[in-house]
Amino acid sequence: MTIRHSLLALLADQPAHGYGLKSSFERTTAGTWPLNVGQVYTTLGRLERDGLVSSEGDEHTQRQTWRLTEAGRAALHVWYDSPVEEEPPSRNELALKVLLAVAADSVDVSAILRSQRMATMDRLQRYTREKMGADPDRDLTWLLLLDSLILRAEAEIRWIDLCEERLRARGSR
Repeated sequence: MTIRHSLLALLADQPAHGYGLKSSFERTTAGTWPLNVGQVYTTLGRLERDGLVSSEGDEHTQRQTWRLTEAGRAALHVWYDSPVEEEPPSRNELALKVLLAVAADSVDVSAILRSQRMATMDRLQRYTREKMGADPDRDLTWLLLLDSLILRAEAEIRWIDLCEERLRARGSR
């Protein structure tokens, strides 16, 4: 997830204060990815250094208002137009855990997979219930996020199935 581009996207609509950007980000992502306000200000500082945003201070409130520059708008368009690549793939803690357990050859990998399957199924059911209760007109961003989370959970379950199949095949040799 790129905080840098998220802040540019939020500033594309209107100037904002740092804490307002934090709140808008969390509201837009339905609170799924909490954002540290310190990270917001650090990122804004870098964006300003790179000429992608500018800021104005208010003498009375000592708050800065951040605006997107033309260079920032151009960088945002490039980001929107570019497909997301996962090269190298992002680190996946579950895959790493399973790989290390298989390599150790003394860890019950099947127990790890069973435990993860139960946790992932619980998560999938929770997401599905939340999706059923969402209003498509009012909660479009939340529904899109839930669709992504549901599909990722389903893919994780399929991967667990494949791991179990490969472990069974290895054991029968």
